[in-house]
Parts: sequence; C-alpha cells; structure tokens
Amino acid sequence: MTALTNGPDDPNGPAGLSDRDRAVLAVERQSWAGPGAKDRAIRERLGISPTRYYQLLNALLDDRRALEEDPVTVNRLRRVRDARRGRR
Repeated sequence: MTALTNGPDDPNGPAGLSDRDRAVLAVERQSWAGPGAKDRAIRERLGISPTRYYQLLNALLDDRRALEEDPVTVNRLRRVRDARRGRR
C-alpha cells in the first residue's frame, strides 16, 4: 500500500484512491487564470500547501490507480512532466 491511501481502514479499500487523491486530480482538471488562483484553491479546498500538493500530485502520476481513475488528466500531466524533464 502506498502513502497516498488512508490506510487499511480506508473505505475505498486498498485498491482505491483516497478522497484527498481524488480532490488533487479534480484540481488538475480545472483551468486556472493564474498560479495565484490555483495556489489559493489548493490551500482552501485541500488545506495543504502548494508544495505538498505538488508532491502528492507527482506521486499520483506514477500510481496506476490514478491512471485508472482519470486517464485523461494523468496522461496529460505525465506528458507535461516528461517534457519538462527532457528540457533539463
């Protein structure tokens, strides 16, 4: 089990994503006017810092459960991440 789930008592079971994981993916599905609006939404909706959010998001992109849950968003973000890594 990964750190992304709520643990053995997770109502989603060991194979499902946590509510927080789903909320992270939901934030990524939205369009934002600018980074300030997105950062504000991360703090207000999820109650975490943008830094922690991006750590969780990056881990989700490598999680097959996230790919099964939202393949369009995960594949888009994987392409963006891979392109950024290629430019480094």
